[in-house]
Amino acid sequence: MPFTPEQFEEMSGNLGRVKEEIGKFIVGQEEAVEFSLYAILSDGHALLEGLPGLGKTMLIRTISEVLDLSFSRIQFTPDLMPADITGTSILERDEQGGQRFVFKEGPIFSQMVLADEINRATPKTQSALLEAMGEKTVTVLGVTRKMAKPFFVLATQNPIEMEGTYPLPEAQMDRFICKVLLPYPSKVELKEIMKRTTGSNKVAISKVMDTGTIVQAQAMVKEVVIADEMIDYAVDLVTATQGDSGIADEWTRYVQYGSGPRGLQSIIRLSKARALMAGRYHVSIADIKTVAKPALRHRILINYEGEAEGIDVDLLIDQLLDEVKQGSAV
Repeated sequence: MPFTPEQFEEMSGNLGRVKEEIGKFIVGQEEAVEFSLYAILSDGHALLEGLPGLGKTMLIRTISEVLDLSFSRIQFTPDLMPADITGTSILERDEQGGQRFVFKEGPIFSQMVLADEINRATPKTQSALLEAMGEKTVTVLGVTRKMAKPFFVLATQNPIEMEGTYPLPEAQMDRFICKVLLPYPSKVELKEIMKRTTGSNKVAISKVMDTGTIVQAQAMVKEVVIADEMIDYAVDLVTATQGDSGIADEWTRYVQYGSGPRGLQSIIRLSKARALMAGRYHVSIADIKTVAKPALRHRILINYEGEAEGIDVDLLIDQLLDEVKQGSAV
């Protein structure tokens, strides 16, 4: 193991302070905060679904401040073009009077990118972002440029205003390591939000980590140990979503497609990140169960009959978690 137990403990402490610092400004939304951090540690990207005004922009901006990373926000609209995201080459005159093409970087060249309402842009524009997410590179006019490290995209979707939108295809949804649903804040949280946002007191955010430390934390996540029986349990969960396991009749009746290998990879990577944040060197069964819904909910496609009856994917995943037992063959 290239990292010592002392280094793991120190990193876990740093991550705990990151979460505490974010909590000074962001009220509630613990799942969104935790899984955004898990996704960053796993070198993945997160998709948040929630109504406007629930703090998605402030969440990612606060995380970037605490982690001391560059931040950019892209508001997706139907007239947004790929070059508005990636940047483009423009013709400039040099000191000698000649002309040359100079590449002007777009907002995608940041360490943390908020893709606000990603489903409002056309598929062509969506693909410009998703290429950067998948390949960690951007190709413009035949020249390939690498993204910054770490590189994290937090995309948001509005679940109610569906007119004039272009829903992400399932294959592109699969690129997100997790999908998190943002609930309404409680009465207590609403009151606290008003105190923090409408008063004269300003909350000071301290920088806890930097780029080098985050890259080191991502390397540590890969070194977290996972036993074969934990992997087998995650495999059982994923194969059970594919409808041929005989676990529950609802899967064959209401589910058209289940999760593939990326779902399994996401469960393992998120579980390792959760273990590191908790100060453990190994993945537990609780880690896998906790990350299962965010890792799988956007990878399970409900058929027409399921949509007509209002079947909730989360309830089906809860049923799988109850019925798939550790150490059982599926």
